[in-house]
Amino acid sequence: MKKIILSTILGLGFLTSCTSSKIVNKDEETLTIAPETRECSAGVAKMQCMLVKKDNTSEWQYFYNQIDGFTHEPGYEYEIVVSKSKIENPPADASSLKYKLIKVVSKKLATME
Repeated sequence: MKKIILSTILGLGFLTSCTSSKIVNKDEETLTIAPETRECSAGVAKMQCMLVKKDNTSEWQYFYNQIDGFTHEPGYEYEIVVSKSKIENPPADASSLKYKLIKVVSKKLATME
């Protein structure tokens, strides 16, 4: 009986300690999109890549994929939530991940520095 009570108390403590955290499903990711794109190389081809920060990282990284349902408008910084899923048997020169827009959290006009 003491084990059941202790387990219940520990379980409730664990659940309440997580309530203030931002919960994102394993297949969801929060991205910050830079106001400008940059030329990047995807194998042989040159293309324009968005610059992203993933889950509050401080460094901008090239984003070689497309995001279904999202259109980047130059001059605006976005915070978005996307779903990320694996593609079975992708072509040799393509990504194995597919991204889809879930929601736009914010869209801010970038200031010139």
